[in-house]
Amino acid sequence: MAKQTPCAVVGAAGFAGALCAYLVARHPHLELAIACARSDAGSRLDELYPRYGVTAELVEFDPDRVAAVAEAALVALPHAASAPVVAELLARGLKVVDLSADFRLELDRYRQWYGEHPHPELLADAVYGLPEVYRDRIRGARLVAAPGCYPTAALLALWPLRDAVRSVFVDAKSGVSGAGREPTAATHFVSVAENVKPYKVEGHRHSAELEQQLGPQVAVTFVPHLVPVDQGLIATCYAELARPLDRDEVVAAYERAYGSEPFIDLAATAPGTRDVRETNRCRVYATVDRHGRVVAFGAIDNLWKGAAGQAVQCLNLMLDLPEEAGLR
Repeated sequence: MAKQTPCAVVGAAGFAGALCAYLVARHPHLELAIACARSDAGSRLDELYPRYGVTAELVEFDPDRVAAVAEAALVALPHAASAPVVAELLARGLKVVDLSADFRLELDRYRQWYGEHPHPELLADAVYGLPEVYRDRIRGARLVAAPGCYPTAALLALWPLRDAVRSVFVDAKSGVSGAGREPTAATHFVSVAENVKPYKVEGHRHSAELEQQLGPQVAVTFVPHLVPVDQGLIATCYAELARPLDRDEVVAAYERAYGSEPFIDLAATAPGTRDVRETNRCRVYATVDRHGRVVAFGAIDNLWKGAAGQAVQCLNLMLDLPEEAGLR
């Protein structure tokens, strides 16, 4: 058997972190060397998530202990809590994929949406972890910032036409797991069941990612919704174009961009979230309506391609492993 790279998962008790641990544990080229958590330290991961069957005991984070056993890390902590952990691991020579928002944005945008950055000196080292766009840069990175789930779906839906888009309205709907493991009034069963509800309509933090990646020439309106499912996300994007394109031109642009991508499915009709559940795939469809607007869809599993799966895809690239390893 080929040598396995020992990997740490920090924040393994959360939804995305637990899936990271599962993907690493079953990966043909990675070894789950240590799994760290905060309040759940001392528990076994399969006690919290029986369906994953990962028997690792969760331990408190200690950077020296992690560095003694691991060469790479997936960090699945909330923003602001993540950056100090990432800094400790980078200082000890580990390669890191961070699933928080701490390294996705330029400093001014981060300050606008999140406040002061705990480690701004590391921002220049971070590569935005959308492999379909930044694959070559990810391969040479020591720090990758995994995109948010909403931006992943919307950017993949829009990217082939980004140079032609003048403005876009993104109507996105996510399962409740996207809000994290800690319950709130908004994610309580009584609030979510038999209900579809928009939230943060005056401005969601993920709009900053869309604006940064699409560029200042694109006016972005983004409205997220919670829907009564546990996993799954779909972004419906209504794009006004700077120049007219017919449907054949649109289809050709998507074929050029994604024809050889391992985790993009070009659909013949509008996709649904069940099509991609528990996969690392993004199912994309685009068409032109009778007013000349492009309507583009991106469907993902918010915990897979929107979080843990995409993080492992990036880590594969960083470690010069087959990009699809552990994800098929």
